[in-house]
Amino acid sequence: MTTVRSPAQRRAFGDFVRAHRERMTPAALGFPAGTRRRTPGLRREELAQLCGLSTTWFTWIEQGRDVSVSANALSRLAEALRLDRAERAYLFDLAGKRDPEQDCSDAETISAALAVCVDAITAPAYVLDRLWNARCWNAAAAYLFVGWLDTGGERNLLRFTFCCPGARSLICDWPVRARRLAAEFRAASGAHFDDPKLRVLIAELQQESEEFAQYWDQQAVLGREGGERTFNHPADGFLRYEQITFNLARQPDLKLTMLIRPSDAA
Repeated sequence: MTTVRSPAQRRAFGDFVRAHRERMTPAALGFPAGTRRRTPGLRREELAQLCGLSTTWFTWIEQGRDVSVSANALSRLAEALRLDRAERAYLFDLAGKRDPEQDCSDAETISAALAVCVDAITAPAYVLDRLWNARCWNAAAAYLFVGWLDTGGERNLLRFTFCCPGARSLICDWPVRARRLAAEFRAASGAHFDDPKLRVLIAELQQESEEFAQYWDQQAVLGREGGERTFNHPADGFLRYEQITFNLARQPDLKLTMLIRPSDAA
């Protein structure tokens, strides 16, 4: 358990819980409406009963006090308050917790609309999932990333970078870029280290690539930020791009990456 982070967030968290408690209809939840309710909606003890939590806990939450909040408690609270997707996400954001429902849901499904959007981008563009498998990409990306997105083989960016010989000739300053890529992946995967698929991927990369094993053991952490990316393309020669990466609003484990030529950005 951790506490809600700042005084302002604690107040906002308490105000949000209280407002949504008061909007609930007691009769719809099996509680007698009564005629002596001093406030609208559910009483704290009724919400506590629905969630299997203590009335004192809710009192302190609504008072903005610094109390422990677990992800499981937040899940029960969100269900009891019948929060929609956006409201649930806001609740977890205020509490500084990761929603376990997000991890269990099919959060990495590529919608047809997203695939069409990526295909419509004229610059090289691709979408990575939490394991950095390419889930969709456009023709420009397939043309640029020879040996990765232009074949029917391995779609994982890390496997391509560290295990495909062609990556070392395609990517300029390969040692620098590869070291940074390992640090970016560590930063991105921190919330998923209990994922068996992630552990298998890391273990296999450590066995298959001495460089990955070395960089991974350095414990470096970097954000997947933009910046210059250069390539030695087998057909077009030297190419320079600016990389831009976006997290998708409703699917934060998916990342859309675009590579913009400087002339296109002018």
